[in-house]
Amino acid sequence: CSLLPWQVPYTKISSLNIGSSVTIKGTPAMSFVMSPELQVDFHTGTEEDSDIAFYFRVYFGNCVVMNSRQFGDWKSEERYDSMPFVDRQPFELCISVLQNEYQIKINGRQCYKFSHRLPPESVKMIQVWRDVSLSSVSVQ
Repeated sequence: CSLLPWQVPYTKISSLNIGSSVTIKGTPAMSFVMSPELQVDFHTGTEEDSDIAFYFRVYFGNCVVMNSRQFGDWKSEERYDSMPFVDRQPFELCISVLQNEYQIKINGRQCYKFSHRLPPESVKMIQVWRDVSLSSVSVQ
């Protein structure tokens, strides 16, 4: 059988600018009682251990955590208990690159913001992984 282009972890060499957006469509791979997760990393290099301008991690049914990694060190995380994701339901996650922040929409609804800590232009690679099945990932 051939490998699907949306296999997890999904990695794409890509650059971002103000006005760019990343849209991820997928479904949690298991019921929320199994504690599935989704992680999206905007790396500043093409290696997995490179710095991360934007880290977005969903602990489905529990919370969302956002952070950045600079010079190999994690910075202060921002944690939100609001959970716009629905158990066993497909989702559309859209991350827009604005002048001062990333704006995160889930299923068309504005849910979170994360101020730039590293310039979005420094992003070289996008990675989407953990317990999700992806139907598409697009960068505009």
